[in-house]
Amino acid sequence: MNSKKRSIIESAFKLFYNKGIHAVGINEIIKTANVAKKTLYNHFESKDELILATLEYRDQLYMSWLTESLDKAELGKDALLVLFEALDDWLNGRAKALGPFKGCYFINTCAEYGDVNKQIYLACKEHKDNIKALIQVHVDSFEANAQKNALLVETICLLKEGVITTALVQKESTSAQNAGACLENLLRFKR
Repeated sequence: MNSKKRSIIESAFKLFYNKGIHAVGINEIIKTANVAKKTLYNHFESKDELILATLEYRDQLYMSWLTESLDKAELGKDALLVLFEALDDWLNGRAKALGPFKGCYFINTCAEYGDVNKQIYLACKEHKDNIKALIQVHVDSFEANAQKNALLVETICLLKEGVITTALVQKESTSAQNAGACLENLLRFKR
């Protein structure tokens, strides 16, 4: 990817993430990215195409950060607990790779678009599916019972989403710590 295209994507992402997608116009993106309108439209045919590019950008950034965080722990229960430590870092500004916390870009985008734009909705869903698959790998390492496995994966995903939403909506900076403690108790008493 050339530097102009990357600059447009990064600028658009920062604007969309901080202000909301509908609140940001193409002219603001052009000004922030310091490119001509023609340059922007040479790379992206529409604002929707640019939104999809920002979703892909954030997915790659987030998944790289999350995978790297989990890889620091042992496969399985330890890594699942590290998930909530990593979320705590993000919520509290210690995850430099992700920048300041403004909620989940994918939840925020779905809140603005719903499923009106199928491509945007599916890009957001794919991100959540990617995270679920990563969590699944860790649960698979210690839970062979298919029903318990599926329930545990769903529970961890719900806890993760709840952490992010609680931190954003209620300004609760300890939500990841609280969820991590819940998960630790759940794993300790898991039968």
